[in-house]
Order: sequence, then structure tokens, then C-alpha cells
Amino acid sequence: MRLTNIAPTPELQALDAAHHMHPFTANTALGRKGARIITRAQGVRLTDSDGVELIDGMAGLWCVNIGYGREELAEAAARQMRELPYYNTFFQTSHVPALQLAARLAELAPGDLNHVFFACSGSEANDTNIRMVRHYWALKGKPERRVIISRRNGYHGSTMGGGSLGGMAAMHAQGGLPIPDIVHIDQPYWWGEGGEMTAEEFGLARARQLEAKILELGPENVAAFIAEPVQGAGGVIIPPDSYWPEVQRIVDQYGILLIADEVITGFGRLGHWFGVQSYGIRPHIMTIAKGLSSGYQPIGGSIICDEVAGVIGRDEFNHGYTYSGHPVAAAVALENLRILEEERIIERVRDDVAPYLARAWGSLADHPLVGEAVSRGMMASVALTPDKAARARFVTEPGTVGYICREYSFANNLVMRHVGDRMIIAPPLVITRDDIDELVRRARLTLDQTHDHLRREGMLQAAA
Repeated sequence: MRLTNIAPTPELQALDAAHHMHPFTANTALGRKGARIITRAQGVRLTDSDGVELIDGMAGLWCVNIGYGREELAEAAARQMRELPYYNTFFQTSHVPALQLAARLAELAPGDLNHVFFACSGSEANDTNIRMVRHYWALKGKPERRVIISRRNGYHGSTMGGGSLGGMAAMHAQGGLPIPDIVHIDQPYWWGEGGEMTAEEFGLARARQLEAKILELGPENVAAFIAEPVQGAGGVIIPPDSYWPEVQRIVDQYGILLIADEVITGFGRLGHWFGVQSYGIRPHIMTIAKGLSSGYQPIGGSIICDEVAGVIGRDEFNHGYTYSGHPVAAAVALENLRILEEERIIERVRDDVAPYLARAWGSLADHPLVGEAVSRGMMASVALTPDKAARARFVTEPGTVGYICREYSFANNLVMRHVGDRMIIAPPLVITRDDIDELVRRARLTLDQTHDHLRREGMLQAAA
């Protein structure tokens, strides 16, 4: 069966509505509206079933780091499928792609992060992390150290474990989340929550919430703290410079394991192999996925330090997945890492396109609807506001204005995501300066249209 556009768009939309349940979607409403059917992609551009081209400002779901259409990855997958299409690593066996990928990741990871437990996604890897840190402390004779601290509005996946670690209220409202012994502190979102504090003061205050929570719970009961170097799905929340050094001091002082969720920030998005290298963070565990294979194959994992891996290795760890370290996914990931290194894509991000994006995207700050326009590496966001000076929120339900803006963006053939009333982008790392200029031009047009819409509808009002 050829998986190409073999029918008119309305027929494809009807088939989608009849049988396909989309994630994070009100499926009945989407069925009435009709999904946009993407049929092919190249570089940083997508093409839909009507032949219309879009700029993918989100790199799929933060993951297509080397861009679409890389034949080398298709060839790596085909070679591996012919040689060894599948085998597991459960029964005292291994295979070459998994062991080579684990060794390569140990070379790339900072410090003594020398061991890899594979999964198929970041969500699965964070489920692994929950079990691993609790088992670690149990083997150390401290089974009471079970509590994991995370952040409100952080995102760590949508499984029962990953969704519990994340601090998304809408997710916690469905399915009995969070699971026990996971607690949350506030996020380091200065623009939206900093009040009269300077960014530096606010960063310290939010970091010290971690210390307060540890003392409230008792350090003897706390297993770990997990956080993204830069919050992604929470709205590209870039912490003040004072935040991470203080967090590092706190986890060091109280002997808490630190888990850095690198699912989005890993593999070049912040201009280093890993986001922790941008902030000087020293984690015990890093969660990886997405950019590990540039989305070409589903693969994720946890990179674990010598101490934790050594303790876990004393006992049988009763945990794993059928497709952990799948040979085809591992082979594709290895080829993806080769391309990132040999084409110096990460250095190009750091030295060229990220600074260029910062200037181009930052120019949106002069728009009457924009409160801040910020970026870090190849992640960027704008905060929409009816009153710049007051950093005010809209009187409407949070996300109402963001959704309106997102609809205009999609109509302008730019994939730009809304999180509440923030608009965010994270394009493929191979984006060119010309592509950035066009992306920002479409983003500004979208903001103009959104501003006109809000003015017509009397929605440019600040919340009291």
C-alpha cells in the first residue's frame, strides 16, 4: 500500500475524522472542521494535501533537528531492517546499534553520565526515572526517599508517570493525576509572575522554593528534583540567570538527585549538545528523546551517572520496554548524531542562526500586542498582552487570544504554537537566515491580524 496522497483532501479529512483519534485534541470538533493533511516535507517546509507549502516553525514536535528529507537516515533504517530488524535486550543479549549508540551518548554527555537506559519516548524515559531514583534510594537503605519534586507548568510527558511529574493542571484534571509522592513548586516565569522583583531576585526566589519544599517534606524523604533547562511546552519559559546556580547549590547541599529533562533542549537546540551545558548544570540523570533521532524514529532514554548506575546495577531492575534500544531506531539515531557532528550544525546554531533568530525575533517586541519577545538557542516565544507596561493578562479565559493568533498563523502557512496566550517556535536547526526572515515576516503579519481581530471584537482588555 502506497502511503501517499491518493484522494482529495475532503475524503482524507473524512477518513481521519471517522477513525483517527488525535492527541491533545477535542476530536469531535476537529472532525467537523477537518484536519490539515500533511503529505510530504523537505528541509524546514511541509506540504499539505492541497499542495500548499508551510514553514514548520515547531520542527514537528520540537524534534526534527536536522530537517526533513535526509536520505541518509532513510538509508540507515533500510540497512538495519535488512540486517537485524528487531531484537530485544532483555535476556542477557545485546546488539550492535544499541551498544554503539549508548557508547556514543556517553562520549557526548557531560561529566560522568556514562550509562544509557533506552525507551521509545521521553514520556517512557521519565517513567523509568521515577522507578530508578526510588529503587536507587531503596538499595542505599533509604526507601523512604520517594518524593520527587517538579515544577508547575513543566512538561515531562503524558503517561501516568510523566504526566504526574509535569505540572500541567489540565492534564492532572484527567485520569487521577498526579500519582502519589510527586509534588510541585512554582516555575521561574519572571514576565508573567515576577511582580515588582527584578529578574535576578525572582530567579533566586523561585529557586529557593525548592529548598523550602525540601525542608517542608524533610530531606530524608526527597528522592529527586526534575526540571527542563528551558521549559518548552510550558511556553518557552527561559529562567533568569540567577535560577539554575541556586538550584544546583540546593540539590548539592541536601543530596537530592537532579534530573534534567533534555527531551527538547538536547541535541543542539540551545547551541550545545545538551541544555545543561548552556547553564552549567550537573545532573545525575538526563532524559533524552526527540532530537536524538530528529524524529525519524521513536527513541528515547535516560543517561545516568556512574554513581546511580553502579547502585542500580547491584540488583535486577525489574523494568523495561519491548522496544528499548530498537536496532532500527538506534541505527537512525547514530546516523543523526553523525550528521549533527560532521556538518557542525550545533556550532552553526550557537554562532550564527541562534544569534540571528534572537535579533529577528526580538524585533517583534515593538508590536503593540507583544509584551516580550525572547529566545534561547532555537527556542523562542512572544507574550501577548493588552498592556505592555503592566505585563497584563487578557480579561478573556487564558488561551483564548493565543488560539485566535494560532489560527491566523496556520492560515498564513506558518506552524507557530500557542501555549495559553504565548506564541512559541522551535524550528529545525538547519533553518537559514532567509527562512528566519520569512518566518518572522509571517509571524508579524499574524500578530497584525490578531490585533485587528481583538480590536474589532472589543477584546483588548486587561484582567483586573
